[in-house]
Amino acid sequence: MDLVQRAKAMVLKPADEWRTIEQESGDPGYLFVNYVAYLAAIPPVCAFLRRQVYGWPPAHFHHHHIGFFGGLFAAIVHWLAAFAVVYAMAVIIDGLAPTFAGQKNRENAMKLATYAMTPLWLAGVFFLIPGLGFVPFLAMLYAIYLLWLGLPVLMKPGPDRLGPYAVAVVLCAIVVMSVVAAIIGPIR
Repeated sequence: MDLVQRAKAMVLKPADEWRTIEQESGDPGYLFVNYVAYLAAIPPVCAFLRRQVYGWPPAHFHHHHIGFFGGLFAAIVHWLAAFAVVYAMAVIIDGLAPTFAGQKNRENAMKLATYAMTPLWLAGVFFLIPGLGFVPFLAMLYAIYLLWLGLPVLMKPGPDRLGPYAVAVVLCAIVVMSVVAAIIGPIR
């Protein structure tokens, strides 16, 4: 798998890419090392650069100074949290599958959780540009769309259950991400 080609395909032609992904391994170690490790680093690295190198204030209303090492530590913690979120979402997607007449498949759930996050991670580059805070929100909407496209291909829910399954997964994702953000704080 070529990281750049996969990310590009997930953004530009996701319906075709989900069919390609269906045939691949969903080994968590492989996905974490070859995909998540790189793309999940984009938001915290860009937020770190915004704050520490360029000296721009955070995108939030909190205007307190974070030192270099504090900022570096926060970036690393946010990067590691991405792994936890992806893994938790894979467990949730797999666990909910039978409820919505889907096939339980941990590897496919891991692929779905990993690749659906692509636009959110890529949008992290916009942390470098003041005034573009709305772009990650648009990326979140696109990630939901990717999830919608990937669920029937990878988890195969009943045709009448796709909508409720997608809503349940999105609500769980909101809860998981809110809990993680409450514990470690927002990316600054």
